[in-house]
Amino acid sequence: MRPHLPGPPPERGLFCNRTLNMRAIKAVGYDMDYTLIHYRVEAWERRAYEYIRDRLVEQGWPVSDLTFDPMLAIRGLIIDTAKGNLLKANRFGFVKKALHGSKPMEFDAQREAYARTIVDLADRRWVFLNTLFSLSEACIYAQLVDRLDAGQLPGPMGYVDLYEHVRKNLDATHMQGRLKAEIIADPERYVIDDPETPLALLDQKNAGKKLLLITNSEWAYTEPMMHFAFDKHLPDGMTWRQLFDVVIVSARKPEFFTTRSTLFEVVEVNGEALLRPHSGPLSRNTPYFAGSALELERHLGLSGDEILYVGDHMFGDVHVTKNVLRWRTALILRELEDEVRAIASFRATELRIGERMLHKERLEDESCQVRLELQRRRYHYGPRTDKAEGELVTRLTELRTELEALDAEIGPMARAASEMSNPHWGLLTRAGNDKSHLARQVERYADIYTSRVSNFLFATPFVYLRSPRGSLPHDPSFPGGTPVFASGDGSGNGPTSE
Repeated sequence: MRPHLPGPPPERGLFCNRTLNMRAIKAVGYDMDYTLIHYRVEAWERRAYEYIRDRLVEQGWPVSDLTFDPMLAIRGLIIDTAKGNLLKANRFGFVKKALHGSKPMEFDAQREAYARTIVDLADRRWVFLNTLFSLSEACIYAQLVDRLDAGQLPGPMGYVDLYEHVRKNLDATHMQGRLKAEIIADPERYVIDDPETPLALLDQKNAGKKLLLITNSEWAYTEPMMHFAFDKHLPDGMTWRQLFDVVIVSARKPEFFTTRSTLFEVVEVNGEALLRPHSGPLSRNTPYFAGSALELERHLGLSGDEILYVGDHMFGDVHVTKNVLRWRTALILRELEDEVRAIASFRATELRIGERMLHKERLEDESCQVRLELQRRRYHYGPRTDKAEGELVTRLTELRTELEALDAEIGPMARAASEMSNPHWGLLTRAGNDKSHLARQVERYADIYTSRVSNFLFATPFVYLRSPRGSLPHDPSFPGGTPVFASGDGSGNGPTSE
């Protein structure tokens, strides 16, 4: 018997939006890139960036001096292709922070641009950065907007034209396969080794679950990368191929989950992968090309909530499988580990902000009451206290002074809170004091989310994951926001006498 494992550190937990009983899951499907295999983000994205930049240089663009800035973009941002901006929106689609190109927008300019605009991802104007693969694209686009504004790029060209040009060159970079060939040749440089991931999958397999690999990567890339990441950590004589009941490459997600497509077998002849049309049952020992989720469900004899799919792409992995197939979903957010650690390290300051904000709310409440009484005296209506008007005016001045001092104390702490994890964008899951647009997507489409597949190891294949009680503004919390009642102590127990 394997010894009992200690609980995971907080940043490696499984976080549950909708209750999930793993004992009821009969099959677990996995994406590969940034899911089963996690890359060194900066190394991968820097090389992807350099390939795009070098293609532009070959086309005569004066951009050879541009360099990748890993802080310029994070997952979950939105590119406004109409205005050349990078945006962070809250869960309602309101823009909370913006860069024009690579430069922060002033508050007034941002307000003028977006005060009446709600981000709707169904509009082609908005490009949502779904995965870590998007960071190089967003970085070079922002930098090119700066060059376009300075009149240094070929033209005439608008921001939409510029984005389409970047996208075309990014797609061409991936189609050429040069970057992937570089990674296959030197995987240690790009891949983070995680021996716990194969063990977690072995646990699931031996618990009776079917394991599926469904990746958009081609077989020529999938096979060597899975061999590198898995085989050295499996029992002697076992390979990654023996872990999976079905392997599907070049799946064309999200279309794999929504449309029907011909299924091919991948046949290796003299070291070359060839395709052969397939009909009939699927074999454990044969990798497949394309196909469809409906065909896979028929083969497995399973459907809907009997299948859990685990991936890193918000739309291609979890959104579509949830909406179309009603599979259970798990989102991999590797950045979550840094986020949880950052929140924990900021906890003392966060508590201090909360205490000062409660004090501020009490002072603001008293200030409002004093102003209201002065108004009633001026217009001769309503109940009033027996305090002298001069005393009220003096108290109002004192309150303003105290509030200004509080703002000066809270301001630097609030700015530090807004810059946790990233100086431009702050936390992945927050937009100001609200949930970010990414957090809303996670909440809506991912039954569970976690930082890496190997976190399933701590939970075991038999875990019953229960979602926490949902919170609403009227629920007790600390700090809890402005109450809808006047309260001298902020406790929610009604007014207090002085």
